[in-house]
Amino acid sequence: MLQPVIMAGGSGSRLWPLSRQLNPKQFLALADQQLTMLQATIKRLDGLDCAQPLLICNEQHRFLAAAQLDQLGMDDTRIILEPCGRNTAPAIALAAIKLHTIGQDPLLLVLPADHKIADTAAFQASLRQAIPLAEAGKLVTFGIVPTAAETGYGYIQQGEPAGDGAFSVSRFVEKPDAAAADDYLRSGQYLWNSGMFLFRASRYLEELADHRPDILTACRQAALDNTYDLLFTRVHAEAFAACPSESIDYAVMEHTADAVVVSLDAGWSDIGSWSALWDISDKDAHGNATQGDTLAHDSRNTLIRAEHRLVATLGVDDLIIVETKDAVLVAHKDRVQEVKALVEQLKSTGRQEHISHREVYRPWGVYDSIDHGYRYQVKHITVKPGAKLSLQMHHHRAEHWIVVCGTAKVTNGDKTYLVTENQSSYIPVGQVHTLENPGVIDLQLIEVQSGSYLGEDDIVRFEDRYGRVEKVTGDTRAVTPLK
Repeated sequence: MLQPVIMAGGSGSRLWPLSRQLNPKQFLALADQQLTMLQATIKRLDGLDCAQPLLICNEQHRFLAAAQLDQLGMDDTRIILEPCGRNTAPAIALAAIKLHTIGQDPLLLVLPADHKIADTAAFQASLRQAIPLAEAGKLVTFGIVPTAAETGYGYIQQGEPAGDGAFSVSRFVEKPDAAAADDYLRSGQYLWNSGMFLFRASRYLEELADHRPDILTACRQAALDNTYDLLFTRVHAEAFAACPSESIDYAVMEHTADAVVVSLDAGWSDIGSWSALWDISDKDAHGNATQGDTLAHDSRNTLIRAEHRLVATLGVDDLIIVETKDAVLVAHKDRVQEVKALVEQLKSTGRQEHISHREVYRPWGVYDSIDHGYRYQVKHITVKPGAKLSLQMHHHRAEHWIVVCGTAKVTNGDKTYLVTENQSSYIPVGQVHTLENPGVIDLQLIEVQSGSYLGEDDIVRFEDRYGRVEKVTGDTRAVTPLK
């Protein structure tokens, strides 16, 4: 039986403004309007003899990941939380160590959560081809059959035949220039490096011990102090932060004598840029790939993505146009690799549009910051049935809640009462309060905040069913707020 390990870290900054720090591309529906990339990665395993996937993601994405798993009916899937990013070698080590701790030594199928694969049958056929090799102790990587002289991918040079249609790995090559990429394509010896792997957990740990014992030691130290919260496994933050940041390619695959590569020809893309998304999208007769409320007149070879309003084009060619509630990107297709520079500029100027959308997901639902100004902010809040916000207070703001759909159970100081549609409740500054949806439909309300400071860090939590209250020392009102 395979043990899928889904790697759901990363920021996807080249797909801004849709991909944000708090909602990166693996959690977005990009190539499939019904499933996010994470969900599509998991659904791709249907029909294989697999255990429940083990997900590895960043601490700040934990509730977003859990919600998407819940949508697939997988609300008992375990999630390992990385307190900080340390690349793929340590992340995979955490999964292998966790399984060894409970006496398991399965074949680990390591899959990034942000890849598009059009042909699921071909993907699964390559996996079945690789299983005997992994069972024999090989460390299998999957190489994508190249379709162009691509300079944006790393390459794997095939060596001698290794049986079962696989080849030994002669070498890994970094992203080449155009001339080298053309040579690789014409030689027929090179495959794109997909970042997908299959090997037994113990074999990976053995190779890591041989080639990067510092990484293995740090990960074992981090795993000694696991804590469990709902579906989440947290490792020791300081120990993991001390771990070197390294990819599995550099740490293990380039050094082991047992690396083999199995080719994969299944319509693969890592959707690493807006032009890559245009490449794999359905297009009209003029080469335009559109989604949402769009109108394209005398426009060609353009990607137009409208999230919230009509986007119309006239007389344009080879553009990327992406509209969200709070930002619009217009770029030439030849320059999309530079979108990351725009994100860096947003960071350097102290803006927030690279961090989150107007809509922010929480374990209890979502809120949309629909308006703000001097000393006020207005949010549209949706609370899922049965969900409850933390028991909290604010030092600097008051809140006024107006229910527009459903029923709210409000705790306001020492009083608890119901607020129904078209009714409201006022929460003074410093008042301990909470909000719950006791009904079976979504609770929707408008929240008007007013005060001298309206930041999200002005939250002191006393109780929270989602584990967002830290340990308290001294006065309980000195709790450190969590994101």
